[in-house]
Amino acid sequence: MLKMFKPLIIIAIIGLGINYLWNHFSIVKDAISFALNPTIGALFSWNISYGMLIVAGGITLITTLLQKFLIDADEMRALKKEQKELQEEMKRFKDSPEKLAELTTKQFTELTPKLMEKTMRPIFFTIIPVILTFRWFSDYFTATQARVFQLNWLLAYFIIAMISSLIFRKLFKLP
Repeated sequence: MLKMFKPLIIIAIIGLGINYLWNHFSIVKDAISFALNPTIGALFSWNISYGMLIVAGGITLITTLLQKFLIDADEMRALKKEQKELQEEMKRFKDSPEKLAELTTKQFTELTPKLMEKTMRPIFFTIIPVILTFRWFSDYFTATQARVFQLNWLLAYFIIAMISSLIFRKLFKLP
């Protein structure tokens, strides 16, 4: 079970470390600003809403492509099918606590760790750039007080990312 949470702990530590470095060592903040001000900053200066549409869509496209090439889609489909079958079986045995406990244990000891392990691989390639970009977004939108499609930047980003993720996942036939 600890093996399943190890990647999450590492990601949390990385995120906290970046946040600490951002606030205490200006070199991290300055380096990211040096890279993003002329690129994403220029898009936002052109048009904040369309700029966020392009940036959020671009980030989502990159993460979707990494998922496509780093995750074995056939294996993921098989694991998800197995999980669905197990859940259907659990519904049939909802009146039998012993059998339900056995099936629940099987799901959380066998299937969930496998699924989590497969889906975590692309996150390790994207987490640091995404965290750095989000920190830059936070500073940018705090300084400018700009709104994206009349929404808070974070809400707008997640709406755009969710919609573009659905489109890209269908386009690339991801499970």
